[in-house]
Amino acid sequence: MKQIKPFGNHLCVIAVLMMFFSCAENKEEAPKKRPNILFIMSDDHAYQAISAYDSKLIQTPNIDRLAKEGMLFINASVTNSICAPSRATILTGKHTHINGKIDNLMPFDTTQVTFPQIFQENGYETAMFGKLHFGNNPKGVDESMILPDQGFYLNPDFIDTKGDTTTITGYVTDIITDLTLGWLQEKRNKEKPFMMMYMHKAPHRPWWPSPEKFAEFTNKEFPEPETLFDDYKNRGTAAKTAEMNLLTHMMYSHDSKIRPELLQEMGDKVSPKVEEFENGFYGPYGRANAAQKAKYDVVLDKINADFKANWPNMTEQEKMRWKYQRYMQDYLACISSVDDNVGRVLDYLDESGLAENTIVVYTSDQGFYLGEHGWFDKRFIYDESFKTPLLVRWPNKITPGSKENEMVQNLDFAPTLLEAANIPVPTDMQGESLMPLLTGEKEKWDRDAVYYQYYEYPSVHMVKRHYGIVTKEYKLIHFYYDVDEWELYDRLKDPQELNNVFNDPAYAAVVKEMKTKLDELRLKYGDSSELDQKYIEIYKNMKTEKENDFW
Repeated sequence: MKQIKPFGNHLCVIAVLMMFFSCAENKEEAPKKRPNILFIMSDDHAYQAISAYDSKLIQTPNIDRLAKEGMLFINASVTNSICAPSRATILTGKHTHINGKIDNLMPFDTTQVTFPQIFQENGYETAMFGKLHFGNNPKGVDESMILPDQGFYLNPDFIDTKGDTTTITGYVTDIITDLTLGWLQEKRNKEKPFMMMYMHKAPHRPWWPSPEKFAEFTNKEFPEPETLFDDYKNRGTAAKTAEMNLLTHMMYSHDSKIRPELLQEMGDKVSPKVEEFENGFYGPYGRANAAQKAKYDVVLDKINADFKANWPNMTEQEKMRWKYQRYMQDYLACISSVDDNVGRVLDYLDESGLAENTIVVYTSDQGFYLGEHGWFDKRFIYDESFKTPLLVRWPNKITPGSKENEMVQNLDFAPTLLEAANIPVPTDMQGESLMPLLTGEKEKWDRDAVYYQYYEYPSVHMVKRHYGIVTKEYKLIHFYYDVDEWELYDRLKDPQELNNVFNDPAYAAVVKEMKTKLDELRLKYGDSSELDQKYIEIYKNMKTEKENDFW
């Protein structure tokens, strides 16, 4: 009988078997390992100022990495294009008429549950560094350093988790990144997954770059948008009465960095007259120390000398162009610092090995006008304001270099991140998880329209109250309160939204269909004309109380 020789010795057999079962066990465990979350948000960062979307104005190689290594959403939008309401929507996964933060003045409903709370309750370590804009003690955050209200660009104050205030010397974008990296490297519990919110102040108005970027970008000239001199002739009242025109509403001192003393010296030679915020120049500049001021002064002297010599002799068009260039120089310089610092954090994730199991999201609290239609700021449902950048990287889940054109909103961020972490999504969240789009199961996505509502009127920039519905093809808007006007835009034929076709007989069927869909969305999200009127009455009462307090 032929004898079968044993395979090595018993120890080898046991070792092989142990390796087999160990590999099988690891294969079972791997899908259960929950991803880390790094949520990066800037303030007022226009999608047009990210080169993954459009490279005419600036190169943003570090933010672009997220598009190359993940997914770029080209139809991402907000539900209410203004800072604090957008953040409240992101935190709660609910429209602002539900979470209470309809504008920058109305209080947030503090009984609302935020998604950081849910992550914290489900074993994640949570942190937030940077700008929150409302409230200084975010719920569900283990460690935080928050800029009070809008915060400062230079030598900013921060409020920590205990409520103590600290002033840190330096430039705000660098400091927020230092705090973020310090926590990731030294403070986090490495035995737990993390959910980190890395929140930039930049590029919010007034646009104060770092001294180095200030010097670099004032030597650049930027291409003008085609609609810089828009006359709004085919639009309604709202576009014609908004107060955000570069020439007539952008401020010389607060925005363009003209010293108040020079404005006073030039007197009537400064035209058109523009109302200035009190201390609009010396608020930011006054926080600089002597060494910082010395660096800024070199560039400020150059800007002010140019203004004094040339402004009085410029035509209206030349003045508009001058303000546009000054705006772009400062705004894009701020973004360049954001991109540099995002690169620092992405490099750390790569070097530390964290990148492989970390979802990275880059977004803004809304879009922003960069001279389109002659405007700056946001608030409108028109695309430059309504659309927002959204880039998501998730190694081994998202196909690198993907582009997605489905209608998604900041309303969807909370349920998406919760589902990605295998955490049940609360049934009262109104957003939809983007997981089918992120993981290549697009057939499971069935949304074809999104809803928008803006409330802060009458107020700064005087953008009228309005709500609307947006699909890939059309945008229907109702302006109300002191007007009753409708607008319809064909997004495919008229991407710059120059021609309101609401009253065009050729679009009558579209108007009827869109109005029906709008009614359905308002019902779905719990909005109504009664709520519109309720918030108008609350606003009127608040205004009366403030007037009584003043007098």
